[in-house]
Amino acid sequence: MREVEVVQMMQDYIRVHYQDDGFNADQVCSAAGYSRRQVDRLFKKYFGKTLQAYVNAVCLTEGAKELLNTQKPILEIALNSHFETHEGFSRSFYKRFHMMPSVYRDKKVAIPWFIQYPISHYYEMLKHKEESWMRSDLKFCMVTAKERQKRKLIYLPSHHAKDYFSYCEEAGCEWEGLLNSIAEKYEPAALIELPDKLVEAGFSKIAAGVEVPLDYDKELPEGYKIVELPECIMLYFQSEPYEREEDFGKAIESVYTAVGKYNPSLYGYRFAYDMAPSFNFGAETSTGARLAVPALLAE
Repeated sequence: MREVEVVQMMQDYIRVHYQDDGFNADQVCSAAGYSRRQVDRLFKKYFGKTLQAYVNAVCLTEGAKELLNTQKPILEIALNSHFETHEGFSRSFYKRFHMMPSVYRDKKVAIPWFIQYPISHYYEMLKHKEESWMRSDLKFCMVTAKERQKRKLIYLPSHHAKDYFSYCEEAGCEWEGLLNSIAEKYEPAALIELPDKLVEAGFSKIAAGVEVPLDYDKELPEGYKIVELPECIMLYFQSEPYEREEDFGKAIESVYTAVGKYNPSLYGYRFAYDMAPSFNFGAETSTGARLAVPALLAE
């Protein structure tokens, strides 16, 4: 699909060049060989926002990360984010995150960082949704056990979701950026399958969440829940790295298959899906796909 290829190319350009001095939206159009009007039409079609709004979301999110992780003056961060003034940056920051930069730096609460989901991934997943992803050559899978002490789970439940697609259709796309903005998280945001004891009436087992230390007590965004999790072992299943970006779905499916075939009793464990959620961390070419499932020592 030619349009998807062009949009992906522009996403890649933004990802590589947004930190360049003098970067602006017009450079993206020039790189694609399209007019600003044509590009805005494509971005509205695939992302629901204009090119400038997309670029602003990227730059404001990177500015939020600098506020969280550095002591740079806000003016310097504003300039790094391609805003000409402290005031302009602050107004845009508040409009997107409903919080002034200084307040965010002080409170360090969760806010919806903007995630640049590659548009080609979505259409590759649609292409393979009805096919067998296990035609892939990705067969090797590593398993690592990590002990987990008592901790908390922050999660956004769904009412009807059964998988990643239906979850995003119901809950939107901001969950990943918001959960990843929690500095105290143990691992990146993941799609999770809840144990039965955490599934409330009117909700499904599918949610998105992160684990945080037991003493985490910051304000949660609307709709999010927090619960304590007991001690357990998490078994991490990780596929081998892969080269083609479009093989990420195959990598995830290969790990799910490995979990299904794994016999934990051979290594002194038993699966404990009633103790904690299982986590799907997605896939990246450099690391492969990762899943984590709860376990206990076999009796």
